[in-house]
Amino acid sequence: MRTSIRTAGVVAALLAMGATGATACAGGRTTPDSPPSPADLTGKVRLVAYAGCDELTEGLRQAAARNVTPWGFEESLLLMARSDVAAGREAASGQPSHSTTNTHEAGVDEPDLVKTDGERVVTVTAGVLRVVDARSRKVTATLRLVPEDQSWAQADLLVHGDRALVLFEGGGVIPFGTTARPADGPGGPRYVLVDLSGEPRVLGAMTVRGHHVDARQTGSVVRLVARSQPAIVFPPPKGNEAEKELLEGNRQAVLSAPADAWLPSYDVESGGVSRTERVACDRVSHPERFTGASMLTIHTIDLAAATPFGSPTPIAVAADGDTVYGTAGSLYVTSNPLWWAARPIDVAPIPGATATAPTPTAPPERTEVHRFDVSAPGAPRYVASGSVPGRLLNQYSLSEYDGHLRVATTSGAEASGSESGVYVLDAGTLSPTGSVTGLGRGERIYSVRFMDGLGYVVTFRQTDPLYALDLRDPAAPKVTGELKITGFSAYLHPAGEGRLIGVGQEASDEGRTLGTQISLFDVSDPAAPAVLSRFHQERSGSEAEWDPHAFLYWPATGLAVLPLVNWTEGGIAGSAALALRVGDREITKLGVVSHPGQAGRSGFAPAGQGIRRSLVIGDDLWTLSDNGLKVSDAATLADRAWIPFG
Repeated sequence: MRTSIRTAGVVAALLAMGATGATACAGGRTTPDSPPSPADLTGKVRLVAYAGCDELTEGLRQAAARNVTPWGFEESLLLMARSDVAAGREAASGQPSHSTTNTHEAGVDEPDLVKTDGERVVTVTAGVLRVVDARSRKVTATLRLVPEDQSWAQADLLVHGDRALVLFEGGGVIPFGTTARPADGPGGPRYVLVDLSGEPRVLGAMTVRGHHVDARQTGSVVRLVARSQPAIVFPPPKGNEAEKELLEGNRQAVLSAPADAWLPSYDVESGGVSRTERVACDRVSHPERFTGASMLTIHTIDLAAATPFGSPTPIAVAADGDTVYGTAGSLYVTSNPLWWAARPIDVAPIPGATATAPTPTAPPERTEVHRFDVSAPGAPRYVASGSVPGRLLNQYSLSEYDGHLRVATTSGAEASGSESGVYVLDAGTLSPTGSVTGLGRGERIYSVRFMDGLGYVVTFRQTDPLYALDLRDPAAPKVTGELKITGFSAYLHPAGEGRLIGVGQEASDEGRTLGTQISLFDVSDPAAPAVLSRFHQERSGSEAEWDPHAFLYWPATGLAVLPLVNWTEGGIAGSAALALRVGDREITKLGVVSHPGQAGRSGFAPAGQGIRRSLVIGDDLWTLSDNGLKVSDAATLADRAWIPFG
């Protein structure tokens, strides 16, 4: 059995956490050494469309030349991070109640390893798409999408009706059934459309030159966000050439590069015909200040259309991007320039083409936010841009509600006095409306959850302050209560009226992590949040701590399931799915589910057979690993079926 790169990454991360007993404050993104800037960085970031290719070429040349280094355009060093589960009712069609992907916003789907409509389960593992009938619990169809020697390829799914979009995030994978080929060098993300109406077959594919950022789906329409760098060939170094000469050569290469070097390109295979497309110059916008070293592209694919890859044409923004957040009507893409590779971000203007060494200045620590209107099925429409101080943790740090966008960020380094805050922006203009700051001084944000007019922020260094915020007045957001406990919650999930589930790590008084902790909070009184119950599994970690897709909560019965990896001093001891019952006032352990293998005395299987996802269909609990699907009784965890992946 080949262990996927994604699974190996999960195991490696948990092994590092357990083997070192890492202090929790050392996790996540690297914090800068400088203290928070006292300047108010909140403000507008105007976005302007290019009038044509001449204007685009000159503007991008000048910006990129100011930001190129002696070694070219440095790749990003950003450490990226990545709704409720439907309660489920009997559908009029007779479909059993079932869970869906745990997403941030109701009605906005996110790519994941497995999807279900209650009648069938569709999953992609090790480069093979499988369709499983939920009633017979049998694999009814398979489709290998990549050669066996590329079965490590990481992929996710989005499904609408009888069509599935398989998202390969990159790495030179060539899906079967396509004629599109990547450009020279490492391949970019591939998006493969599969027909599920009979025997699965590939309908078409799109290969993007660049890097996959994220995707969101509303109804049948998928918005794909990709990031690319200019395709500029820099002169090779000559002997012991000084950095000044290297820089001069690179700047000259940038200043002579054509528009096509920046315009995002992509290959499309549809109907047996292949073509290469580029984003048109008049479909590219730019902020007033930009590096010219990165481009964001938003592709629109309608899974219900006769020709999903035919139209509309994509749009692009000359900006960096790392986090995507979507609602039914808006798509937000954010970036924090401070977290991109160490290159001059803002330097003295170039006097013509004269090669003088640039004088880099440190970029402000701020998050830029771009909003696009996706309420119509066609191409997105740019609405506004803005910025707030600090850096985001992940998409859960963003929330659109009642005409406003709430953004939670951390500024500064923990060692020199970091602090966090929530900023409220007008969603129409992204201009500032109000803010509440000074949260968790000397700490950073570990999790955020916004629920209607309220918000909850967890910061951590040695103890876990859970802040409750009243955001109903966007001009005057305020902290209403604070709860301090040991450990931290890395993910917060609504659990009914006045209840909140926290998934994270218990920690010592010194902040040393001790194992997975699931907490039940009473937040019915915003002035006095309280902890009702805590479950602690020593020497363990869960993928759900950094990927909420791995967390299942089924409100109808209070069932909560998450993958868990146990470790010993010698390394990984085993993995399984931990099932809990979350009541109104307590958390109790229901048991563990492991897949066939050499389970140890703890009931945890070897790490290579780790369970990644869980879902509910009727009264069944389904668990997914690279080895197969297991069906258990959702109430007792008794085995019902094992569906191996050959």
